[in-house]
Amino acid sequence: MAHRHGSGHDALGWVLADGAIVLLLAAAIGYAVALRASRSRSPWPVRRTLSWYAGLGCASAALLGPVAGAAHASFTAHMAGHLLLGMAAPLLLALAAPVTLGLRALPVAAARSLTRLLRSRYLRGVTHPVAAAVLNAGGLWLLYTTPLYQSMHGSALLHALVHTHVLVAGYLFTAALVGPDPDPHRASMPVRSAVLIGFIAAHSMLAKWLYAHPPAGVGRADGEAGALLMYYGGDAVDVVLIVLLFSGWYAATRPRAAARAGMATGS
Repeated sequence: MAHRHGSGHDALGWVLADGAIVLLLAAAIGYAVALRASRSRSPWPVRRTLSWYAGLGCASAALLGPVAGAAHASFTAHMAGHLLLGMAAPLLLALAAPVTLGLRALPVAAARSLTRLLRSRYLRGVTHPVAAAVLNAGGLWLLYTTPLYQSMHGSALLHALVHTHVLVAGYLFTAALVGPDPDPHRASMPVRSAVLIGFIAAHSMLAKWLYAHPPAGVGRADGEAGALLMYYGGDAVDVVLIVLLFSGWYAATRPRAAARAGMATGS
């Protein structure tokens, strides 16, 4: 995000890049502090901790690493950053169950306040699978089929806002579908399945559109390579989402099925 386009743009870019570093470090330290605060309770799964820091690593690579620098001149590199920031990082961060860890670590009063916030009408709205899918897929269509893609490379602030939207929308979408955090208003399995199918279709259609119609200023070969990366890389993450969705559904329904079987046999 700190790519040089002139003194004013350069200064703002560095400020925003420093801000991203601070936020990522705060997320890393905050999770560690929460782990320490909740150590008196049952052990926290190591896989969730690893997932959190792997997710932050993906976000860091997309925002601050070589991929971020190359993305200003290469659509393929930009798309690699999109997959890291908008799909891989949200999946890993959601699987880390940060809300559950926060509720374990916070004092009772603060945990109750957080619970009330999570149950607010606004958060219930944006975390519904349909709304989250519209924010996620709709934002991508807006980015790549309008002048927004070109504009973001000329404005450090717009660049940062787009990346923030990509990460947050991706997280909300993933958490709504397969997140392990408590959700008293979680949508039914048929709704979540339909939303995932619709998102996969929208994402694949956008990749095919970009293959035939690269954004303005993107060369044909670069556009095709980026579109192919979006298509197949997105498919890989989508397969993981499908597996998690149905394995979660199976785990949730198996106890009830076993109970019904036991009642039927009189055991």
